[in-house]
Amino acid sequence: MNLKHRYCLFVLAIFTLATAVKAQETYAPPKLSNPDSWSIILVPDTQTYAKFERNKGTLETMTAWISENIDALNIKMVLCTGDLVEQNELLVPDKINGNMPSREQWRAVSHAFERLDGKVPYILAAGNHDFGYKNVETRKSNYSQYFPVHRNLLNAKALRAAGKNIDGLPSAENATYELVSPQQRKFLFLNLEFAPRDTILQWANNEISQEMYKDHTVVMLTHSYLNAQNEHMEKENYPIEDANYGKAIWEKLVAPSKNVQMVFSGHIGSPDNFKAHTAFRVDRNAAGKKVNQITFNAQAIGGGWHGNGGDGWLRIMEFLPDGKTVISTTFSPYFAISPTTQKMAYQRDDYNNFSFQMD
Repeated sequence: MNLKHRYCLFVLAIFTLATAVKAQETYAPPKLSNPDSWSIILVPDTQTYAKFERNKGTLETMTAWISENIDALNIKMVLCTGDLVEQNELLVPDKINGNMPSREQWRAVSHAFERLDGKVPYILAAGNHDFGYKNVETRKSNYSQYFPVHRNLLNAKALRAAGKNIDGLPSAENATYELVSPQQRKFLFLNLEFAPRDTILQWANNEISQEMYKDHTVVMLTHSYLNAQNEHMEKENYPIEDANYGKAIWEKLVAPSKNVQMVFSGHIGSPDNFKAHTAFRVDRNAAGKKVNQITFNAQAIGGGWHGNGGDGWLRIMEFLPDGKTVISTTFSPYFAISPTTQKMAYQRDDYNNFSFQMD
């Protein structure tokens, strides 16, 4: 083989390799694997998007993307894992843990989700940062002021019960919502406050154990539940009494139930360590049904606790028409909006992309 021939083969090999790499990086927007599927979008803790003015646009991009894809992905519900804001009642920001006072943080999150009003129901957990002054020093929260149930008519239509907040008033901090899937599977979504009080767990048990819900699949949403080792949290050092963390929630509410089959939560994380933001485990409830427990957060991705808020990551939970299979895909509308960054729009790790089975 002469030198010229070898050179031609070398150029051809390089061209082939470059083409293959480019093909691997070709971006395609998310789509359902089955046209008859439907989906839930899981939004992680939003506090760092809200606490810095510069980060608010990323959260707006996320909810705008959800709005644009309601039909394409057949989105029937949006869930957010809580810690909506960094501080619930801060008048003067310290410029380190945020440069926005609490009222502006609440307004930012409220405005971002407002674009979904009348389009899709959404349920937002109340996290530890959504109570007290800075971090759950008390059970007082501005949650109801910015997220009253009646604001989104689809939430009001789906609402079945509301528990009482610390002021003794019914609030969406603790509430149930009903959803019937396109395949006619009945779901009851249960939203629980951060480290729920005993009275709230009793209320929740009374609601989900009603005869009318015996054939419903209960999906529980709460802020803090699993740690990064896939364990139920036993204790956290917050200055509140009458608090039930992951293990107690499991033992007092989920395990004794006959219809809780999914639990979603957030809360955990470590700077730029995605694995430390996630957890997953499967146990059985009193009826022997699988309980898929999923923790997803991203707030310290993209620069740590004072970074960009989480690189726009969210999860698409596709419920296949077999009524059992759920496919979880972790995707960033923030990266997807530019051809320059679209190759980064999907998380490829197994712990962020997996499927599971419901009973």
